[in-house]
Amino acid sequence: MFDLRYHMASLAAVFVALLIGILVGVGMSGKVDDAEKTALKARVDGLQARLEASGESRANFTREQKAIRAFVKNAYPSLIAERLRGKRFAVLFVGAVDAGVRRDIERTLMDSGSTAPIRMRALKVPIDPAKIEGELDGDLARYRRAGLDDLGRELAQELIDGGETPAWDALTPLLVEEKAGSFRRSVDGVVVARTVKAQSGQTALFLSGLYSALADIDVPTVGVEDSGVSESAVGTWSHAGLSTVDDVETPAGRLALALLLAGSPVGNYGLNKSAGDGIVPPIEPLTFPQGG
Repeated sequence: MFDLRYHMASLAAVFVALLIGILVGVGMSGKVDDAEKTALKARVDGLQARLEASGESRANFTREQKAIRAFVKNAYPSLIAERLRGKRFAVLFVGAVDAGVRRDIERTLMDSGSTAPIRMRALKVPIDPAKIEGELDGDLARYRRAGLDDLGRELAQELIDGGETPAWDALTPLLVEEKAGSFRRSVDGVVVARTVKAQSGQTALFLSGLYSALADIDVPTVGVEDSGVSESAVGTWSHAGLSTVDDVETPAGRLALALLLAGSPVGNYGLNKSAGDGIVPPIEPLTFPQGG
């Protein structure tokens, strides 16, 4: 909304300048009568009024955003506490681990009553399809015919379910550059972060299957990045059906992540223009079983 208002104001300013130029030109030429000059001036005055109103709207919108961010920052400890109590999560990096993003994810989980992620995997990309195919033996041989998108789907399912993970077991030497935690238990949600540029070809196909499966499985998956990322993945994740948070380093971003992992409806949240659903999801009050 902010960008649209700014764009409209810019257009209005261009038209004001253009019409002023016309007025000056016709005034010098003497070829236009007073009635036409008056009409042109009225058009300029009207556009100038719209420009000033647009500027006021931008100022109000900016003040509104600042107020929301200030509220979230001050109320953050109370709003996030216990949101994820008793739940377990996995973290998946596409590319090398970003230490800052990893800290922000872990802080979100700890602040909301969960524990540190029970497993983390960082994928090597781009992938090498020929080497991967060479490891697809036994029950995994079907993925030679099904394609890399289906293989991505299988890895997503195993990442969430834990337990027996034949695809991860076979492909970890080829696909994983850093890992922590085991697949012993299932998880209640997944946080995804991308630290490489958008991929193409067979790697893009593989990731498309992975993201789509994470979106389809009945636990929340959220794509996160910080506000200074050089190439955003929000569009890719959103297209696959994932929720997104574009400012996970801020209190508002961490709160949005916690709310989404707790079960808020899928959406795109944050401070950038890609956050079409607002700064944070609706904040529902926590309810706990009555004692007695």
